[in-house]
Amino acid sequence: MKIINKSTNTVVMLLIVVFSSIAVSQAAGIRQPVWAGIFYPADKAELNSTIKKLLNEARTTGIKPSSSKLKALIMPHAGYVYSGLTAAHAALALENQKITKIILMGPDHRVGFPGIALTNLTAYQTPLGRIDIHPDADILRRQPELFKPCPASDQKEHSLEVILPFLQYMLPEFKIIPLVFGTGVNSAQLANTLEPLLNDYTLLVASSDLSHYLDYSGARARDNETIDMILKLDSSRLTPLSNRACGAVPIAVIIELAGKLNWQPVLLNYTNSGDNAGNKDRVVGYGAIAFYGDNAMDNKNLLTNEQGQALVRLARWTIKSRFTPGEATKPQIADLQDPAFQKKQGTFVTLKINGQLRGCIGSLSAHETILEGIKRNALNAAFNDFRFRPLQEEELNQINIEISLLSEPQPLEYTDADDIVAKLRPGVDGVILKIAGQSATFLPQVWEQLPTTEEFLGHLCAKAGLSPDAWRTAKPEIETYQVQYFSEE
Repeated sequence: MKIINKSTNTVVMLLIVVFSSIAVSQAAGIRQPVWAGIFYPADKAELNSTIKKLLNEARTTGIKPSSSKLKALIMPHAGYVYSGLTAAHAALALENQKITKIILMGPDHRVGFPGIALTNLTAYQTPLGRIDIHPDADILRRQPELFKPCPASDQKEHSLEVILPFLQYMLPEFKIIPLVFGTGVNSAQLANTLEPLLNDYTLLVASSDLSHYLDYSGARARDNETIDMILKLDSSRLTPLSNRACGAVPIAVIIELAGKLNWQPVLLNYTNSGDNAGNKDRVVGYGAIAFYGDNAMDNKNLLTNEQGQALVRLARWTIKSRFTPGEATKPQIADLQDPAFQKKQGTFVTLKINGQLRGCIGSLSAHETILEGIKRNALNAAFNDFRFRPLQEEELNQINIEISLLSEPQPLEYTDADDIVAKLRPGVDGVILKIAGQSATFLPQVWEQLPTTEEFLGHLCAKAGLSPDAWRTAKPEIETYQVQYFSEE
């Protein structure tokens, strides 16, 4: 890996100083910068100026980032004189994005260990300030067969540290889960492990350079192949020994999740060290790739209208069979055998008469199949919603049935009441509110009747048996989810 040009003696002396200070840093629970002054400037003002200059140059040479929600980035981690411009193209994708948690994944270059190193320290420090470790890191620490602390990696690895100043420059406040990949990491297994930690304010970052030490033309050819593989979400030839990317496994994790969650990759920039500050005989490649997706439910998992209407008919048949068990015949709906209905997912069934609510019951968690949930919640909405008397047979022809399929609820991270208002998305987010053991939820459809966030939250508090302003005064626990819903045609 190349470094900013300094004399050999100066570099050696600097490394002795910084490595000897790490023991003190660890005792304080903070990982101090090791590579400042080598890979990037150690002086705060100079570092800010360097990043600003790189970003300004990137604005003139790169493509405009998408307005969709940014889900993941691939960024290079060499000295800024070499890879800084490409890293700046990736950093520009962070503009206007609301991100509070970053899962930062990089390869081990210097220690050698099996599995994944997850620090026991509480924060990382750079010349631009402190970045706390996100509390979700504790979830991963409960799986010690995958995630273990490695103090030697904390002391030596550069692949995460070099990325952090760009993130700090672009984002006002965030916390990190720092993961350094050793040997024997299964990308598919790790993708499944990390997926529950993802929400609309989470960003995955894979820190990786591309090919190493080929000549200029050979590197461009190899890197173009690698970039094409990433853009096609094909990680089959992306291995740590293929000389395609030192962060091959972190990149493969993102590819796994992108294929599963329908994220779309976009190439932002490509260079190599021969383009920037090195000779062309032995170069290192650098790529910036962004992955974008929708905030709402993943398109890959959405049902068709035909599938949705089959579930609506199932809900009506289930209710009708309670009144006429000997006469009601199960609808001839071949679609009910669709494997998609065997997926475990939260469901709600809503009944209305003349546009007025007549019953609404559901399950927020994915503990039963869609078919099971629709049948159970149809009966509960009709006969067990305590707000209404049980449905009468003469009302069967008056009710309109709506079914909703829910994404997995995710915690909303916020700083104060105004931040809640800023982050909730009217018409998109369903909301679960919890305060002191009392809770309630509104589906996203409720925004149609309560279009302002303040009104929506006030009524939600009232539904939970709380004062309407409790969301402002009591620091509630809030989760959000999205739905796909179908009404009877």
